[in-house]
Amino acid sequence: MGSDSMGRIVDLVRGFADTTLTYVLKFGVVGLCGYVVDLGLFNALRLGALGQSHYVQGPIGATIISVGIATLVTWFGNRYWTFRARRRSNIALELFEFVVVSVLGLLVSLACLWVSHYALGFESLLADNIAKNVVGLGLSTGLRFLLYHYWVYGSQRTDQVSNVEESIPADVVA
Repeated sequence: MGSDSMGRIVDLVRGFADTTLTYVLKFGVVGLCGYVVDLGLFNALRLGALGQSHYVQGPIGATIISVGIATLVTWFGNRYWTFRARRRSNIALELFEFVVVSVLGLLVSLACLWVSHYALGFESLLADNIAKNVVGLGLSTGLRFLLYHYWVYGSQRTDQVSNVEESIPADVVA
């Protein structure tokens, strides 16, 4: 291979790494915000913020509520920051697909929580948090990133809002 071909390959790899790294970092920041919302609501509900003996005080009910609200927070963050150049003109379809992916992530977290809490009998608040917010979150985050990046905000989408970057000052985008 000539040095010109090698230079092109290096440029392609560097461009891919820069783009992907940018998406991963922004996705991580948005995810961290969603995580704070999820963690705070989950623990508040488990500790009885809405009173005692409510379905939402249990681990499954608290998870459904906290993840539902955190999903809306992360949709806004991903739509208007992480994937802003790939956001779609059909907002309803984008939100629907985003929620489908989030539900898949929720099911992964719920499965981890259910196995820990009900099948293995680890019923403490700490055990619930480890199952849901460490094991479940780790597994579901990778799944969500891949599906958001390649499906919901995939570059193959024909209904992307065009020229989003052009209307935003360069120092805000970076």
